[in-house]
Amino acid sequence: MRVKKLGILWRAVVLIQVSAVAIGAQTPDPSLLTLERIYASPEFASERFGPARWLEDGSGYTTLEVARSGAPAFDIVRYDPETGATEVLVSAENLTPTGAASPLAVEDYTWSADGSKVLIFTNTRRVWRDNTRGDYWVLDLENGGLQQLGGDAEEATLMFAKFSPQGDRVGYVSQNDLYVERLSDGSVTRLTENGSPTMINGTFDWAYEEEFGIQDGFRWSPDGERIAFWQLNSEGVRNFLLVNYTDSLYPQVTSIPYPKVGEVLSSARVGVISAAGGPVRWMDVPGDPRNNYIARMEWAANSEELVLQHLNRAQDTNDVLLASATTGAVRTVHTDRDEAWVDVVDDLRWLEGGGRFTWVSEKGGWKHVYSVSRSGGETPITPWPMDVISIELIDEDGGWLYFMASPDNPTQRYLYRSRLDGSGEPERLTPESDAGTNSYQLSHDGRWAFQTHSSFGVPNTVRLVSLPDHRVVRTLAANTRLKAAVDGLARGEVEFFRVDSDDGVQLDGWLMKPPEFNPSRKYPLLFYVYGEPAGQTVVDRWGGSRYLWHLMLAQQGYLVVSVDNRGTPAPRGREWRKIVHGDIGTLASKDQAAANRAIREWPFVDANRIGIWGWSGGGSMTLNMMFRYPELYGTGMSVAPVPDQLYYDAIYQERYSGTLEEYAAGYRSGSPIHHVDGLSGNLLLIHGTGDDNVHYQGSEALINAMIERNKVFTMMAYPNRSHGIFEGRGTTLHLYGLLTRYLKEHVPPGPTPIS
Repeated sequence: MRVKKLGILWRAVVLIQVSAVAIGAQTPDPSLLTLERIYASPEFASERFGPARWLEDGSGYTTLEVARSGAPAFDIVRYDPETGATEVLVSAENLTPTGAASPLAVEDYTWSADGSKVLIFTNTRRVWRDNTRGDYWVLDLENGGLQQLGGDAEEATLMFAKFSPQGDRVGYVSQNDLYVERLSDGSVTRLTENGSPTMINGTFDWAYEEEFGIQDGFRWSPDGERIAFWQLNSEGVRNFLLVNYTDSLYPQVTSIPYPKVGEVLSSARVGVISAAGGPVRWMDVPGDPRNNYIARMEWAANSEELVLQHLNRAQDTNDVLLASATTGAVRTVHTDRDEAWVDVVDDLRWLEGGGRFTWVSEKGGWKHVYSVSRSGGETPITPWPMDVISIELIDEDGGWLYFMASPDNPTQRYLYRSRLDGSGEPERLTPESDAGTNSYQLSHDGRWAFQTHSSFGVPNTVRLVSLPDHRVVRTLAANTRLKAAVDGLARGEVEFFRVDSDDGVQLDGWLMKPPEFNPSRKYPLLFYVYGEPAGQTVVDRWGGSRYLWHLMLAQQGYLVVSVDNRGTPAPRGREWRKIVHGDIGTLASKDQAAANRAIREWPFVDANRIGIWGWSGGGSMTLNMMFRYPELYGTGMSVAPVPDQLYYDAIYQERYSGTLEEYAAGYRSGSPIHHVDGLSGNLLLIHGTGDDNVHYQGSEALINAMIERNKVFTMMAYPNRSHGIFEGRGTTLHLYGLLTRYLKEHVPPGPTPIS
């Protein structure tokens, strides 16, 4: 009883302070965060750098900068990395079309191989998650000519435009067909004629884009004579209907081919066509295209062959295929298998003039890099007991492999290099002073890199560094204003820690404490959770607005904690990541419960005031914890969850949960909808009705299950919002206001004496 009264008293103090500020009775304390400061002001906006491009000739890099003329537009500026000397290569005036009042709003740009032309992407539109559709213009630096591509195409309908290797033509997709435009005269050749909502040339359907991370579906041959492309046929894939009730008098319905677990998949094939048009040569890829995937495709270091990554439906086998562009004949040169799943390899790089390629596999227990010959023989390049997170560059002349790794701390990221022949030991290039998370964009010759560094509670710094000495040449984005704003906030101690799971495996976590933390008091605790194979939450990096919201809660008297269970993609070896296969949600929730049991024993944790929240997979995990372990969590806030794994898309769910035919029991045991009987605490369920990713349908099915069992819960639907629930003025502020109020109501803030 005393806990509740003291919590109410703490809350009253906060409300009195906010009310006084609202009526002008006192000056707001700048050290204390409010929802409005986080979500309705630019106070914590991050400084922009780029997009930057390293030039192929090694002469430096280019980036977008505010126009030196003072126009509200951008110049493209070239930098010499050593001296810092600059040259405006493309001014805003150069990008002003004839008769236009203002320059093009540059959203992205690409150089031709010889640097004589630049391709400008502007006037963009969102397709699924990203703005991948818009208008393209080409500026010829030699004659100053600026021309719009697309012929008579409708406004903002071009996608993925890119120069031919010779720079004389541009290929692009428009309304699911492929085109090539000759720059000398603007003539347009249509390469495919059958594009439709269900016949997709040169790009992808929703599922391929979302789960294989590919959008651009065509590739120029190195000699510029041919184009290889994907064609997806989604006819026969069942449509999911999204109903928009808010934008017109009568509902509008959007129909999306969406293959759920066990349902018919889009078929995919790869073809090669002359850049001048003509018949398509289709690759003779084996197997049923409705039950296999072509997840990657590139030219195989020449203009005669393609290299494909071909996955079976269970995604436990990845065959590397070489295909003849002339005959379509296909042969398997390498196969990667795993009892759980295999990941698509984005780090296939050609060596020895195309005689070998790099491959990344977990078959040895760690994510290692191998060198594989065209005949299939393989040699390990990184034989040490550590995960290679990603390949950043291969310096074949110098004999070096540059890669990201963090063998000693899975919450951090660092740049390493090692010998290409596998000899010696890996060398860490990121200095000890840059503890935290680092990412790099290396120059083509490996002499320079853009380094982005951050750590928990410390915003990004972008620097130009030389390699391999990692000398800081200059700071490109210091984020001085943002850092000063964050440094001026009242902040408590942050701890990274480990706790044991039920079977002794240690789990990583972080803990945020209130600014005036008193270890002789007990505090309410909020868990932030994700817990699926798609992401980590326990990372030592800047967390943006989510970090600020957690900090606001800490300022108001909460402990905030996050723990990564097994199955998250931490660099802790294959067994850590893949032990959850076939029963997503079960072992993960056991690990989270074990962490809860350990943490609630800390003397400053109030075990009677523990809540949990998460989004997407974290929303699902929140449900699992509330339903399976009601004795551990009194309050849960679940945003955009997957209550029943059968409702999610086949590519993601079958990869991690296995095929339905083989793992039906795991689908049932891992889905929170089958554990609703356990709910006894306070549950807030939030979902956007326009979510094309994790469908609102799942939350409605969960609502029915809870109604059937007479369970009490609170529901908030955001009309026509997508998975991120950000569309519409005030949406994000409203959502986090709802979360904050619900948490304060059911898990009162503030410390209480230890009895």
